[in-house]
Amino acid sequence: RYFRWWYKKTRIEKKTAFIDLLCAVPLQQIYGCPLGGIGGGTITRGWRGEFCRWQLNPGIYHYETVIADQFTVCLRCKGQTVYQQVLSVERPSTLQGWNWGYCGHYAFYHALYPRAWMVYELPGQNVVLTCRQVSPVIPHDYKDSSLPVGVFIWEVENGRDEDVDVSIMFSLQNGTGAKQDRSGGHWNEPFSFEKEGERVAGVLLHHCTCVNPFTLAISAREKAGTEVTHLTAFNPAGSGREVWQDLLQDGRLDSSAGKSSPTEKGEVTAAAVCVSCRVPAHGHRTLELALAWDMPRVHFGSKEKLHLRRYTRFFGSGGDAAPALSHHALTHYEEWERKIEAWQKPILENSQLPSWYKSALFNELYFMTDGGTIWVEVPPDCCAEDLQGPEGAGLSHLLPVLREYGRFAYLEGQEYRMYNTYDVHFYASFALIMLWPKLQISLQYDIAVTVVNEDIQPRQYLMGGQTAQVKLKNVVPHDIGDPGDEPWQRVNAYLMHDTADWKDLNLKFVLQVYRDYYLTHDSLYLRDMWPVCQAVMESELKFDTDNDGLIENGGFADQTYDAWVVNGASAYCGGLWLAAVCMMCKMAEVLGDTKIQQKYTDILSKGKEAFERMLWNGKYYNYDSSGSDTSSSIMSDQCAGQWFLGACGLDQGEFEVFPKSHVVSALRTIFEKNVMGFAGGTMGAVNGMRPDGVPDTSSVQSNEVWIGVVYALAATMIQEGLVEEGFRTAEGCYRTVWERLGMAFQTPEAYREKKVYRSLAYMRPLSIWSMQLALERRASQAPAPMQPSQVPIYP
Repeated sequence: RYFRWWYKKTRIEKKTAFIDLLCAVPLQQIYGCPLGGIGGGTITRGWRGEFCRWQLNPGIYHYETVIADQFTVCLRCKGQTVYQQVLSVERPSTLQGWNWGYCGHYAFYHALYPRAWMVYELPGQNVVLTCRQVSPVIPHDYKDSSLPVGVFIWEVENGRDEDVDVSIMFSLQNGTGAKQDRSGGHWNEPFSFEKEGERVAGVLLHHCTCVNPFTLAISAREKAGTEVTHLTAFNPAGSGREVWQDLLQDGRLDSSAGKSSPTEKGEVTAAAVCVSCRVPAHGHRTLELALAWDMPRVHFGSKEKLHLRRYTRFFGSGGDAAPALSHHALTHYEEWERKIEAWQKPILENSQLPSWYKSALFNELYFMTDGGTIWVEVPPDCCAEDLQGPEGAGLSHLLPVLREYGRFAYLEGQEYRMYNTYDVHFYASFALIMLWPKLQISLQYDIAVTVVNEDIQPRQYLMGGQTAQVKLKNVVPHDIGDPGDEPWQRVNAYLMHDTADWKDLNLKFVLQVYRDYYLTHDSLYLRDMWPVCQAVMESELKFDTDNDGLIENGGFADQTYDAWVVNGASAYCGGLWLAAVCMMCKMAEVLGDTKIQQKYTDILSKGKEAFERMLWNGKYYNYDSSGSDTSSSIMSDQCAGQWFLGACGLDQGEFEVFPKSHVVSALRTIFEKNVMGFAGGTMGAVNGMRPDGVPDTSSVQSNEVWIGVVYALAATMIQEGLVEEGFRTAEGCYRTVWERLGMAFQTPEAYREKKVYRSLAYMRPLSIWSMQLALERRASQAPAPMQPSQVPIYP
């Protein structure tokens, strides 16, 4: 059924599949720290220095290494060029007039998102270059964190006994390496921009496509003792000899004035900026370069609506912001770094935290910007009715929130092109609520609007040939749309199953609402969301078919494990249900709604008894109550409800839902069987394990390790005092993904024991931030004074 749908979509309709299982993105072990802030597009620079992954059009990727995009160093002593080298190990077939093939033995790469460092020891020159790459990704910053810029700070150390003149040339092709680079009409022009006594200069590369045109800007900061020169245009498909000789002659570029001619169809063009200074013997100097891109006005694939990116609030939407963006980046990066260091330093200096965890915690955040992320403004003339729809009048704070903080969306994965996939966001949302809580609140309002309104879209054809309403009222959507269509306007791009019958989506909304309130104390948000929570829980009650206080799964894949069938009461959905019922009781108490509090207190009492009676087997909770051959499987995610309860301080005393002794026993069993009994304990926790120690192979998903689930499991272990087990569990995933498989900055959804992986660059691993929350909560409960690294990083 998938193949028939795929053939019709890709071969007849000539459109891109929202999940293309037949043409997966190939694994390339080349990626490094991406450039850019949140929601303005990203450009990824590989660990070998190449610019190799492009996401400028929202949610659309080009995996192209553009050879012309390079840094080149020129060293001159006593008026003579003594060394000139492209800082790349590549040996391409184009630009052969350049000196390629830098020996990788003399270079080192290190990344700690949102920064990266490349160190070059220039062989035989006694000169060391350190390029520090910085992007404005700063917790609780809703201005600079939106900017589409990256800065390269070059520290030059001269170990010679004589002065040396050092030039760094930054060359860039007009485009992203895609076929549109040759569509014609693209042109470059030099620019300079001065403000408050600070001046930057460079070249603008205008990329004039019909849809979503943009401007790239390469620039350098002018200051005393530093000279900036440029080359407006050259042919990156040729030998490049004229560029090389221009730099070789005097360590400068010709700096001709005026614009370049627009390219003819089939042509490509590029530009270069060079920044130079003299470094005294045994001295040190700093050179600063920036890359900015300005695509302020974007259309999604349907081309129906115009959207303005978040940064246009501060830099305008006229398409002429690249000079000001460049200037702002080069004059503010030091402030950004101070804020980044203040955020990261306490964690990095905590000797009780393992090094791999520090790397994973920050580097997994790459997906916040590089997850096809889009952050757009609500139109200024937009009124509450436009956003709320006919049924959303109760969301009184919706318009102020979206007006102030905009709309935010990120993909389920770079290969799974659905925005804000909600069953997966449930895991990833910890990164948002801890670091950019207003974006989580904004996202929740968007979900709430879709919940309360009737479906007005035409019926949807599912892959099995059936049709279904796209979304029912009082049901949480699976996602808010495909970037190839019109997100927010047409939701539920997912066509595998009818998600109106999924059991986890409504529950995950309720769990996040209370978690968000618990961490932000935003009472206006809680009051707005309370009627929505009641509506989705009322809708969910129909799945309790026997009125025992516990919902039942339907014998098909009806939750986030959408290929792993569940029948009857289940540990995963049943546990989420009880946690959501508990949170309904707590929210009702906070809001003084005694009637609803009593209703859900009664349901919770019945449901807890049924859950224990039907699923507890003395050591752990069975996968489901069906009595099938695999119903006794040990599911690594069986304590997901307890995970959220623990994150919100509802895991003890009067709010204890699952007996502590049972939770700890289940976690110890998972650690023994799913972690240590799988791949020698070196690959995290397999999703399903049979009691006899053999992985559950009843579905493709039961036999997988889901990295985001493992991080959530590790957080649950930490919450329950199994700290060592939690770190051991999570470490297996980090070592497998970032070290053994070389999947840096493209962490997949899943892998199996024998190096089979699925869905590169996925949202769910952002759940590692729930580990940090668990560590902070434990520290706050400890009798000893809190260490600096354990001070909560949310307000």
